[in-house]
Amino acid sequence: MSQTISTPMEFKNHKVFRYTFAGRPLVIESGKMAGLANGSVLVRYGDTVLLCCATASAKPRDGIDFLPLSVDYEERMYAAGKIPGGYLKREGKPSEKAVLTSRVIDRPIRPLFPKDLRNDVALTLTVMSVDPDCSPEITAMIGASTALAISDIPWNGPIGGVFMGLVDGKLVVNPTEAEQKKSDLQLTVAASMEKVVMIEAGANEVDDDTMYEAIMKGHEEIKELLGFINAIIDEIGKPKFAYPSCELDHDMFDKVFAFCEKDMMEALDTDDKNVRDEKVVPITDAIIEKFGEEYPEIGSMMDELIYKIQKKIVRRWLLVDKKRVDGRRMDQIRPLGSEVGVLPRTHGSGLFTRGQTQVLTVATLGMLSEAQMLDGIDSETEKRYMHHYNMPGFSTGEAKATRSPGRREIGHGALAERSLIPVLPSPEEFPYAIRLVSDVVSSNGSTSQGSVCGSTLALMDAGVPIKAPVAGISCGLITAEDGSWDTMLDIQGLEDFYGDMDFKVAGTHKGITSIQMDLKIDGLTPEIIKAALTQTHVGRDYIIDEVILKAIAEPRAEVSKYAPKMTSFKIDPDKIREVIGKGGSVIQKIVAESGAKVDIEDDGTICIAAVNGEQASAAKAMIDAIVFEPEVGAIYTGTVTGIKEFGCFVEYAPGKEGMVHISKIAPRRIEKVEDVLKLGDVVKIKYMGLDKKGRMDFSIKDAE
Repeated sequence: MSQTISTPMEFKNHKVFRYTFAGRPLVIESGKMAGLANGSVLVRYGDTVLLCCATASAKPRDGIDFLPLSVDYEERMYAAGKIPGGYLKREGKPSEKAVLTSRVIDRPIRPLFPKDLRNDVALTLTVMSVDPDCSPEITAMIGASTALAISDIPWNGPIGGVFMGLVDGKLVVNPTEAEQKKSDLQLTVAASMEKVVMIEAGANEVDDDTMYEAIMKGHEEIKELLGFINAIIDEIGKPKFAYPSCELDHDMFDKVFAFCEKDMMEALDTDDKNVRDEKVVPITDAIIEKFGEEYPEIGSMMDELIYKIQKKIVRRWLLVDKKRVDGRRMDQIRPLGSEVGVLPRTHGSGLFTRGQTQVLTVATLGMLSEAQMLDGIDSETEKRYMHHYNMPGFSTGEAKATRSPGRREIGHGALAERSLIPVLPSPEEFPYAIRLVSDVVSSNGSTSQGSVCGSTLALMDAGVPIKAPVAGISCGLITAEDGSWDTMLDIQGLEDFYGDMDFKVAGTHKGITSIQMDLKIDGLTPEIIKAALTQTHVGRDYIIDEVILKAIAEPRAEVSKYAPKMTSFKIDPDKIREVIGKGGSVIQKIVAESGAKVDIEDDGTICIAAVNGEQASAAKAMIDAIVFEPEVGAIYTGTVTGIKEFGCFVEYAPGKEGMVHISKIAPRRIEKVEDVLKLGDVVKIKYMGLDKKGRMDFSIKDAE
């Protein structure tokens, strides 16, 4: 009988590359896994492991005028030794953090693809093992860049990424989990060898100079990392494949532009988006009528054609004439407005208007038990403050049905959420779960930063004692081929579409609380970053002083009468069982009799929520009675509830009785308790401590 014996697999193209990144080992392997992808690497940073794969379709997709790129950061719960929670025990839709990580990686990678590439490109970044001290997000960015760079997919990388912290006043590269908990800064920087290509930050009111220093230090670290990645590319990188260019015909574009330039300039020269859109319609019809016979396919190209015509005009205005579409100066903010208390029954509401962008933010307060539970691969299990962002079709004048939130909505909500976290009171100071919802009711650019301003208004209107008001504003950029550039404050829709940058900064007077930067070019120089930080600081100071604080000078002294009234205090954790009772009988009785809701944490923290203060006080009194313990030497006032031959019983606290021996009732000897006391008498008793048998010992005569 023959026997087949397998021999160990040999991977002929297997390569292992090693580097020390911020003091920890970074290992990149290729040629062992996912060999059918255009490019793939297994990246190990400490004990964090990701498989990063880049694939592209062989042919371009028909009928589109953009790069169909997808970036998917896939969390596997086994990476953290967890089984997914809920009924279905497998991974479902991406977590919010996974969506945000996909966006952070997409933003620096997308601008580096050729502008005329229309092949589908997919990046799949699978988290297989998590070391809390070695960021899987940064590891994924490094892996995505390396997989693309060594593949045959046309791309002008590589880039590198780094995470910066500020611990005890010192900048730290790739801080450990323990350092992150103490850090005043959570900054992600992506960069090429020459320029910074992406910035995303959350900060505890960090000043502009420190933020700039952190970005620059991160870039220096990335340059060294890129030397390592470039060595990998030199050894195993593939030649890039050729692809059919999907650029518009240059001759056709020049003819169409010359035909409609004057009319299009007139159409664009307005601060009203509706007027502009109306004026563009007859121009489109005229183009088709004029060139339809010469270029039969022009109708299918019209969206891209109009986009490029408008882009050329707007960029020329900004670069040459220093003229903005709506007539503003480069450093001028659109007309602003704000209101609070817009909705009568909500706990707090704020309407923020900037030009034709308008955001209504509503605050809802709830019990701490209503915090969002998180099921992910990191150590965070819940969040007490939630911000959700919605942008329906009517906000841009589009007739489209409302769908579930996409990556953009999740990203904008998270940015506004991150912006306000540093100024929120602690649960001990303000024992509420907080949910904000920003509904964009009109959009013409910078809705995410409008949501930040609306959030401040809504929180203050709800009586949330925030430490300082927060405002957000964006800075745009226009660059020329000769290297000249200019920034513009508070960009509207067209300047976002046709400009080169959307640099969003939120913060207080004191410092920055968040940054998010989107680019359409290959990166920023230090001078541009410095200018953007300076300009946005001036802008947010103006919004805080002249708009927000004039609508509401400080948080309301009390929460809305429609919000639950919260009381928070602590008891001895050993008493929790008594408060809950067998099968929850005691806590259910407290809730039923008081009308309040009661939450109990494992550390003994009790939160009471009620419609009014009387209900909260009643529930607290009941709990106080259950957990009450008399102090030795303290004197209490009580009611005689029982008389026996050997003494009497006195209720010194609700539901708490103490026994007074007959010898301690009066300063003289008495024969019967009834000679001195009767049921219902109110007396003072002193707690003497425990007697020889371990019983609580009270005295009336010592109290007198």
